[in-house]
Amino acid sequence: MRRTASLVLLACAVCCAALSPLLRWYAFPRLARIPAGQYQEMVLEARNATLLDYGTMRAEKVPKITIVQTLKGDVAAAKKIGKTAGRPVVVWDGLSYVQGPDGRMVSKVPERYIFDAHTQDPVHATGEMVDGDPVTREGIEFKWPFLTRKRDYEYFDAQTRTTSPIHYEGTRTFRGLTVYYFEQTIPWTRVPMPRTMPVQGITPELVARTGTTRWYSTVRRFWVEPVTGAPVYGEEIHREELRGGTLLGGRAKVTAFAGHVKMREDYIAHTVALVKHNRILVLALTSYVPWGSLGLGLLLLALSLWLEARARHPRGPAPARTEEPAPVSA
Repeated sequence: MRRTASLVLLACAVCCAALSPLLRWYAFPRLARIPAGQYQEMVLEARNATLLDYGTMRAEKVPKITIVQTLKGDVAAAKKIGKTAGRPVVVWDGLSYVQGPDGRMVSKVPERYIFDAHTQDPVHATGEMVDGDPVTREGIEFKWPFLTRKRDYEYFDAQTRTTSPIHYEGTRTFRGLTVYYFEQTIPWTRVPMPRTMPVQGITPELVARTGTTRWYSTVRRFWVEPVTGAPVYGEEIHREELRGGTLLGGRAKVTAFAGHVKMREDYIAHTVALVKHNRILVLALTSYVPWGSLGLGLLLLALSLWLEARARHPRGPAPARTEEPAPVSA
């Protein structure tokens, strides 16, 4: 019976030991994925900001500018592109909607972002765009990879349609989470006019005929939870200017938008709670279950060897010695 139990325990130990790398290197890439149908919304605010009044073409101080960013997954498009690409992909239709203190639209920029569901690497396919302009992204956008590392990443900037490094600047603590802090600076760069302008009748083509150009600069900051790769907080020191042309009435430049854009508090709290929950799920696949399975396998192996040793060397009372009968003498 001991030898039978030893063999059973040995088989269980082998299964547990094999399960450990299987979960980490096979199950994790297939289970840890961004849902294709995910929908999320983020509200950011810039208080005491500067905003251009297109009626007077003068920059004014305003109490608040609100930016609503939405990301909506297109499941049908993801399945279609995934079959062609040979891997699971996510298609996000994003919209950055900026409104002034009176609630009126300042700008809205749509984009379509296609990426690998697990690695977050961009996947190039028809429809990838920013504000109607076809783009070929390089680097990440919106989200870092699972198990983010302490290094610089290539990050895509939708305004300039270019990719540049976003630098790892150290490890910090944010709302009880250990996070990696990343920062990217985009120098003054000429960028296209938004296709949707805040004034009825004014189009990018009409502005272009006046000779006026749009320039943009920002300092982008993210606090990223490394296990999930999700930013728990983000902000930008954002500046836009119109330069030259007859539209400015002889002035060299005018500020179109300038402000310190930050996530709204209620969205920070929601994001942190969501990331804490998802962090446990990712750790279960990459750490808790694999290491626990390996530890259980070693324990079962030790128990199996102990039972086998006992079976080979039984411990019990020694058999009684039988004395030989004495010879009978005549």
